[in-house]
This record gives sequence, structure tokens and C-alpha cells, in this order.
Amino acid sequence: MKTTFKKTALASLISAGLTLAGAATASDDPVKLGLMLPYTGTYTALGEAITNGLELAMSQHGNQLGGRDVEYVKLDSEANPSKAPQNMSRLVRGDNVDFVIGPVHSGVAMGMLRVAQQTGAVTIIPNAGLGAATNELCMPNVFRTSHSMWQDSYPMGKVAYDRGHRRVVTITWDYAGGKEDLAGFEQAFTEAGGEITEQILVPFPGTEFQSYLAQIASLRPDAVYTFFAGGGGVSFVRDYAASGLKDSIPLLGSGFLTEGNLAAIGEAGEGVMTTLHYAETLDTPQNRAFVEAYRDAYGELPDAYAVQGYDTGMLLLQAMEAVGGDTGDQDRLIEALSSVQLDSPRGPLRFSGSHHPIQNIYLREIRNGRHEVQGIAFENLEVPDDACRM
Repeated sequence: MKTTFKKTALASLISAGLTLAGAATASDDPVKLGLMLPYTGTYTALGEAITNGLELAMSQHGNQLGGRDVEYVKLDSEANPSKAPQNMSRLVRGDNVDFVIGPVHSGVAMGMLRVAQQTGAVTIIPNAGLGAATNELCMPNVFRTSHSMWQDSYPMGKVAYDRGHRRVVTITWDYAGGKEDLAGFEQAFTEAGGEITEQILVPFPGTEFQSYLAQIASLRPDAVYTFFAGGGGVSFVRDYAASGLKDSIPLLGSGFLTEGNLAAIGEAGEGVMTTLHYAETLDTPQNRAFVEAYRDAYGELPDAYAVQGYDTGMLLLQAMEAVGGDTGDQDRLIEALSSVQLDSPRGPLRFSGSHHPIQNIYLREIRNGRHEVQGIAFENLEVPDDACRM
């Protein structure tokens, strides 16, 4: 699907007198936030962290947006792409939400984008990393407060080359997200002069890695770059260390290899290097305050998912203040959202023309069970969006 949805199309809906779902102007009405996130299943922890971050931002500002109370409408996406259009339609047409916030899963995002195009519903993506959402399928009413697979992996290619690695094996699951991640690393690494000696694709969602680790050992690369996440990330890092490869072949990865998994990975993760747009150890006033507030509220340290939820809230707070709480003028609201700049816990954040965050990507190394920041791998990185037409 390739969208041709443009700002002019949105304007024509309004000028024709058609009321977009959730477009309320009465200051007495609450602002409805429709959360389409996973609250059961494999990605439950991610959905809860995003929700926690969002609710923390709201609570710090009196649970109001532009002078109006906030009402949450939570719908379990189940990380199920086949249910995405129906669930999105229920929030927009049934519950009449003002904003849709979600999803985690990129496959679910594809279904949501179709409904966002049809209805003009303002949609904020707080995690799903598919590049198309802010490139081929971009539209004025869709914003991303997270990342793309390319954005978090591309900087590691230059890091690997600068550290003297010339021959690298890459490995991930055989699915779109993993391939997009590897493509970012491979692009930067080969541009610098490196060679990808082998790209290994593991059937999704398999976690039996022994045969692939034996293959890596026989290839004897300078380093290995990988994208796995969740339980797959835990299994790969543990198996990599148990195989003895960790001592001779450095393991590099996208930050989601270890994000949220440090306790489960344990000692096996020590020394693993990743790139990501956040680290809980960032030593800035904004992040120190955020970490303290999050820990006080929820009894644990925040991760990238929590920050993405928090920044979604801060985006809404700033934009709704700018429009005086009016969600009826969609053009004005979208312009306000587009203009937001945040001093986020992750660092400075602003939006590109395709509504993707321009942000720092950090080099992190696991030391004593924490993601210690080694520096900025790429400052204010903007993603390629040449196919975006809006």
C-alpha cells in the first residue's frame, strides 16, 4: 500500500463539513487518548512501560491537556496484526478518541495506518520501528515518538569500523524488522570500507542458536552484529557467551538486544555494546529527574519504552497548550505537533518533515549490569524519508 494522503486531503475533509472522529472543541469535554498497546502476551511489559511513561507525564501536569481533563481508553492490541484495523476503527469511530497512541508491533502498525489514512485520526506511534510509517506510508496525521530500525542500527556500522573491525557477520530473525535493522548497520559499515562476510537469517521466532554459533566460529569474523529482542535477545546473548565466542569475537547489536533484559541476561551481557536512542544512565538533569520520578511512581528504573511513552505525553502537552485545548481544527493541531521540540530524558528531540524524531543515538556498553553510555554514536540523526510525499 502506498499512500497519497496529503495535508490538502485533510483540509478538504474539514472544509466539506465532515467531522473527523474525536474532533471535540468543547473545553468541558475530556481529551480522549486511545491506547492501542499490548497488555497481554509476549509484549505486555513493553505496553505497560509505554503506558507508565505516558501517565507519568500527564500526572506531572495535573492530568490535563490544554486545560481539559484526560480520559484514557485502553485497548489490548494483543500484538495481533489481523485485528489491527478493527481495533483502530473501534477507538476512532466507536469510542471517538481524540488521539490514538500505538502500537508496539510493526505488523499492527500497518493495519493502523490504513485506518489513520481513511479517517484522518491523529496517531502517535510510541514504539513500532517500521521505516515505512514515516517514509512510503507517511501522512500528516501520523507522528512517531520512538525510532526506526535503521536509525538505531546505522550508527553502529561506523562504530564497528572505527574500532578496527573489517569483517563482520550479521545475524537476525528472518522477518521484516530484523532485516531493516541489519540493513542499517550493513549500509554504514560497508560505506566505511568494511565487509559483511555472512548474513545469517534465523527462522522467526526460533531461539535455537547453537548451529549458527558454530557457523560463526568457523567464519572467524572480527565481530558479530545482531538484532534479537525480548526472550530471543536473552537466549542469544547467553548462548553466545556459553559458546566461548564472547572472549574472542566482540558482540555488537541494536539496543533492543539488551533493553529491558539486563537482569535476565546477567553476567553473559558484560561487555556487549549496543546503539540506542536512550540509556537509563544518561547523565543529564532531564534524565536524572525522569529516572527519579519514574522509580518513585513505579518502583523500577525506566527503559527506552518508558521514555517513548513519556515523550508521547510531553508532545501532546506542548501541542495542546499551543492550540488552547482545541482538537477541532486538525490543520492547526497538526502544525502544533509538528513544531514541538523537547528537552527529553533521551536528549534533544524534534521532528523531521515526515514526523520522525531527529535524535541522538548513544553507544552503550554493559558494565556491572547497567547500560553505561560511552558517547554519542550519532548526533541528531535524521532518517532517510525520500519516499515520503505529503
